[in-house]
Amino acid sequence: MLKLYGYWRSSASYRVRIALNLKGQAYDMCSVDLRSGEQSEPVYIDKNPSGHVPTLLTDEGYLTQSLAIIEWLDATLPEPALLSSNPLRAAHIRAAAQVIACDIHPLNNLSVLMRLRQMGHDEDTQRDWMHHWMSRGLASFAAQIAETGPFCFGDAPSLADICLVPQLYNARRWGLDLLGLGRLTEIEARCLDLSAFAAARPEVQPDAPMETKT
Repeated sequence: MLKLYGYWRSSASYRVRIALNLKGQAYDMCSVDLRSGEQSEPVYIDKNPSGHVPTLLTDEGYLTQSLAIIEWLDATLPEPALLSSNPLRAAHIRAAAQVIACDIHPLNNLSVLMRLRQMGHDEDTQRDWMHHWMSRGLASFAAQIAETGPFCFGDAPSLADICLVPQLYNARRWGLDLLGLGRLTEIEARCLDLSAFAAARPEVQPDAPMETKT
């Protein structure tokens, strides 16, 4: 049994939950409370030296970084495929996914937000920061995916869709206006109609606060 160390509202953890569900892979969930700083405690740092979530415990040891974990899952559990067998198409899927995981997320994660607060920036400034990078990144993402089709790159969810849905969750949480991103929100709706995505939603996770469970 795999064990996923994550946090209910972490978008990187959300990505891995989706991938595990799409693969039909059972796993145990171990909550790492980011708000209380559990990710910085020695017992967790021993598992993941970066002090971030998620971390996946496998029979062969610990894996870190959400995209690396998902690509490992795709290599070890080939069906359904999350990347194309065509190298060029796979590169396009990876590029779109990395717009979110490498361009938006590093500038919008909790550690950055906490640093902005430590530097004395008020809530409006923090929100403007988040909105700027999300808006810029999501526009880039929209320009890089296929113009038509039910999902980002075809008839089935890919690594790109797995990254998109958690990012849109974050965007709404921060009150970002998604007007003009209709293609993305349409894809999101199709994804969330799938049980693998629905079961990964933050509000249904065991460590989610009761007030978020509806």
